[in-house]
Amino acid sequence: MSSLDKRKQSRMKRKKRIRKKINGTPERPRLCVFRSAKHIDTQIIDDINGETIASASSYEKEVKEQPKFEDKVSAANFIGKRVAERALEKGIKKVVFDRNGFLYHGRIKAVSDGAREAGLEF
Repeated sequence: MSSLDKRKQSRMKRKKRIRKKINGTPERPRLCVFRSAKHIDTQIIDDINGETIASASSYEKEVKEQPKFEDKVSAANFIGKRVAERALEKGIKKVVFDRNGFLYHGRIKAVSDGAREAGLEF
């Protein structure tokens, strides 16, 4: 087994453990973050109705038209602000943060900080 497989298996174990406790409701949906090597993707999800309320990602056209970011952490912060603005437009102020099995530092933390700065509560 390669180390990459082992890391992915560890993340999936953490994800499963987290998702047992976290559930998105219409009043307090789940802010889910996915991080790849190049991009970051966020969604605000209502698990009961099974729908995505708002989303933002680093591969959207509007984000790519922005001036170059210093690093991936500043891009993640921008994505957090962007998803928070879209959620506030739809009347969502409180969410549950789902780090999706990723450790809470770096880009994952930057997304949550950006969302908090823009007005989301969690």
